[in-house]
Amino acid sequence: MFSSSATMNSCRRIARIKDRSSGLNTLFSRVRLPTNCRRGPEEAPPLTRSQSSAAKHAPASDTGGDKPRLRAIDLARKVRQEMTRTPVEEAPVSAQQRRVTELKRFSLQLQNVHPNVLAKHLHRGVLYRDKDVAVINKPYGVPVRDTSGVTSISSVLPVLAKMMDGVKIKSESQLLPSLGLEKDSTGALLLARSEEVVELILSLNSNNQVQRKYWVVTVGVPVPSEGMIDIPIIEREITGPQPHYKMALSPLFKMNDGGDGVTKVRTNRQAHPAVTKYRVLDSSNGCSLVELQSLTGVKHQMRVHMAFALSCPILGDHKYSHWNKLAPQKLPERVLGKLGLEQSKIRYLPLHLHARQLTLLGTNQAEINVSCPLPKYFTQTLSRLHLTFPDKKDDK
Repeated sequence: MFSSSATMNSCRRIARIKDRSSGLNTLFSRVRLPTNCRRGPEEAPPLTRSQSSAAKHAPASDTGGDKPRLRAIDLARKVRQEMTRTPVEEAPVSAQQRRVTELKRFSLQLQNVHPNVLAKHLHRGVLYRDKDVAVINKPYGVPVRDTSGVTSISSVLPVLAKMMDGVKIKSESQLLPSLGLEKDSTGALLLARSEEVVELILSLNSNNQVQRKYWVVTVGVPVPSEGMIDIPIIEREITGPQPHYKMALSPLFKMNDGGDGVTKVRTNRQAHPAVTKYRVLDSSNGCSLVELQSLTGVKHQMRVHMAFALSCPILGDHKYSHWNKLAPQKLPERVLGKLGLEQSKIRYLPLHLHARQLTLLGTNQAEINVSCPLPKYFTQTLSRLHLTFPDKKDDK
């Protein structure tokens, strides 16, 4: 007859043996492979506990029981194979394709951009500032005034004013556009710090005390190489498949019937007097680098005078390269070759009109003279066409 203590010890030993047996059974059940897994020619290594658990809880395939379930170890092998696989070489991109891609990206880079991004870009391009005015480097494709759906320079001027004065400094200063630039032009843009300065600048401009010189690349070489264009400009409607409006010449004189002189014609009341000075700085490959100075402020004045008065349209001026239709500018084969473009992609070529120099008198009893660097696309075009910069002594 066993004592009660011996009986209790025996029961405890039996319980330990059962626990060990159940633990081994659990371990074996975890290591055991699924019955529906197929082995290849080579035996797969045994699964670890974590891999077995992942495979056990993986969802079953929807294609039926004949297809093996996806295991963690198989995923790991597949990832290693993808990482070690030799990448497929892409087809080489031609220089012409790279050029087109670069121009497309450039023409869209600042359109519909966030206002703060544009303000930071303009802040980096401040060329001059004092208590009355500021001069910034206007980028391509951004309008000065507010237009629907596109971020304009005017819309970010409050943010730019705070950046110029310091964000942490409480200031009520403002920036106001005084003299504008076209959307597709670049260069020195004059801003006023108050309404009074705006009125002063407009008064100075009407008295020719604000001088702005532009650099343009023209298709063709103006003859003579220096001169003055004094032909009024009027807005006309162009009829046809694509009706639109364009600025056009409204000359005061025309050739007489004999072809040996000119006769005065009746002035159109809607025509605006327009005077443009020009000077050829360099010419090569059928193109020219020309300096322009507008003595009047008619819309699209320089573009119209160059295209229709001198028959040398500005490079990238798709609007005034044709009179009776809307179509991309038509360039000679020689020019296309130098630019690395083909005619079907010429619509991506930007307008080469840059406000190079700004001279202002009378705001603070001192002359303001600011020169604006050329944009990258402009300098690249000059290099491709072998057009050189004038000497500094001639850049005046």
